[in-house]
Amino acid sequence: MSILIINIKQLLQIHDTSVLKVSGKDMKILPKIENAFLHIEDDKIVAFGKMEDCPSNLKATRLDATGKIVLPAWCDSHTHIVYAGHREQEFVDRIHGLTYTEIANRGGGILNSATVLQNTSEEALYQQSIARLKEVIKLGTGAIEIKSGYGLTPEAELKMLRVIKRIKAEFPLEVKATFLGAHAIPNVYKNDKKGYVDLIIKDMLPAIAHEKLADFIDIFCEQGYFDLEDTDKILGAGKSHGLIPKIHVNQFNAFGGVAIGVKHDAISVDHLEVLNEEDIAALKNTNTMPVALPGCSYFLGIPYTPARKLIDSGLPLALATDYNPGSAPSGNMNFVVSTACIKMNMTPEEAINAATINGAYAMGISENYGSISKGKKANLIITKPIPSYNYLPYAFGENLIETVILNGKVIA
Repeated sequence: MSILIINIKQLLQIHDTSVLKVSGKDMKILPKIENAFLHIEDDKIVAFGKMEDCPSNLKATRLDATGKIVLPAWCDSHTHIVYAGHREQEFVDRIHGLTYTEIANRGGGILNSATVLQNTSEEALYQQSIARLKEVIKLGTGAIEIKSGYGLTPEAELKMLRVIKRIKAEFPLEVKATFLGAHAIPNVYKNDKKGYVDLIIKDMLPAIAHEKLADFIDIFCEQGYFDLEDTDKILGAGKSHGLIPKIHVNQFNAFGGVAIGVKHDAISVDHLEVLNEEDIAALKNTNTMPVALPGCSYFLGIPYTPARKLIDSGLPLALATDYNPGSAPSGNMNFVVSTACIKMNMTPEEAINAATINGAYAMGISENYGSISKGKKANLIITKPIPSYNYLPYAFGENLIETVILNGKVIA
């Protein structure tokens, strides 16, 4: 199938294919073409440029983008979109003054979601999850990472990962799977954390590797959950099974988890709401992508990741939703981009870079996704007519997406 998008007001995120991420001051640069065209052949971008150079006799379906912006589809590198049930009562509990930790100590939080999921069939879990997935596709997400971690038993974790595998096979967006068995300590192991860590390493990981169910290994490195020794052990075990490390770290406390992630060549370190100079130093001159999750900060009322400190230190930054039932029940990347500008003092250019090419890097897919480059996958957003790309984060309450193209096909 051949598609020609013409009269594009602004074509954003133009890069050579060798550019896989942007860092520091380069994040303020968003390469673009005014009054542009873009040609898609099958599932790839094959040409783009100024309208004056647009081929006139090309046989293709034409989409007129007069007054509209075209940019890469969002790359959401951190989600928990496969879950069962909801936790709206905990939302009310927080309004009444309970903290995240207090809710968890009462049997809420992750353990609450795990209990519901363990009692939900694989088919029901799939149906609940794809309803959410279809919504985020309409909102412009063209690549997504999905974690397990709401199972906390071998059977339930495998169930989650099989649902993710089915999603990957049946939907057109790019999907990456992460094994997050070390998300919380289940009640049955409340007084035997070592026993649960051994269960992850000796039982869960071999089964997951045998079925090839995951791309990444992750852990919630936080006080009251998993410590530095646990993190070192589990990330190392995951690597021995061919899984690439990621890490939930510095959400509430900073105590050396970032350095452990870097030690294991983690592709990303995610959350970072609490950050110190040692963490900044550990991240410099590495291949690890810091990932901020502003939707979580917004919903829980906790500090935002200090984006300016990271970027002004010369580091890259990605943005993701953290879509989950307890601390970020939204997969709207448009809201994430707006919140990053409004609450984290990021410029629109920095936020769009963080949600496209750097988000793709945090999933290990920026060779094929995240920028407008010849030969890359044609995963694109076409906005409604808007004044400029600055209007995207400015008008945070509007749905400004008109068309979503995934693998060269109009999806929404």
